[in-house]
Amino acid sequence: MSVHALEVAPGLRIEVAEIPAPRPDAPLVVFLHEGLGSLAMWKDAPALLCAAGGWRGLVYSRPGYGRSTPRPPHERWAPDFMHRQALEVLPAVLAAAGVDAAARPPWLFGHSDGGSIALIHAAHFPDRVAGAIVMAPHVFVEDVCIEAIGRIRRAYADGLRTRLARFHDDVDSAFFGWADAWLDPAFRSWSIETLLPSIRCPVLAIQGFDDEYGTMAQIDAIVRAVPGAQSLALERCGHSPHRDQPEAVSRAAGAFVQAHRPGAPARP
Repeated sequence: MSVHALEVAPGLRIEVAEIPAPRPDAPLVVFLHEGLGSLAMWKDAPALLCAAGGWRGLVYSRPGYGRSTPRPPHERWAPDFMHRQALEVLPAVLAAAGVDAAARPPWLFGHSDGGSIALIHAAHFPDRVAGAIVMAPHVFVEDVCIEAIGRIRRAYADGLRTRLARFHDDVDSAFFGWADAWLDPAFRSWSIETLLPSIRCPVLAIQGFDDEYGTMAQIDAIVRAVPGAQSLALERCGHSPHRDQPEAVSRAAGAFVQAHRPGAPARP
């Protein structure tokens, strides 16, 4: 996996890694990290998933995270920050990486906030996404999530900052950009439920029963609203299914992509 920087706009540097595949016609899967994540915090999950599924991979750190351009100290992310990532940053990253999404749409594999970004992007660019696999996505705000983020914010200085600093050039940029946006009272009404019926690509929504940031209501809403969407609910699984239940996620994701490849037999 080769890691390098892309200049996607003047003054905006994005940390990117590309995962090759043995076959040139392998589907491209773009990995979208969680709210406190980064390219490095995925660890080996993208490479293992790509190897198991025979995929090519594109992994990147969003602005403010990892080795990408940090958030300016004075900048506060508004409640629409995930929409901006989905509608502005993700298309710019794809273009800078040479991905022609119109000619050969990529798959999106998103975790938490990254799952929400994948759904928003798929709703607005229905012809430019081959499919989406979303783990622990947010489609509306639940009390359990706000309470968990509040606890993390209060504990940030007590060890969490040191642990996260290994993965971000500016750890305060990453943490407070995310936490302050989610804890903004204006964010309580955030929802993407009205966008979901516009999604036309295959969607697999994965949720753990022990997720401290969300309940099964999130993936239930996706299945109700997105035509043909499928769900996978996992026992003994928290907010990170790819870490808590890696084999189950790998099997389900690989089978889902394979079932929706061009020329695949019709599913019953």
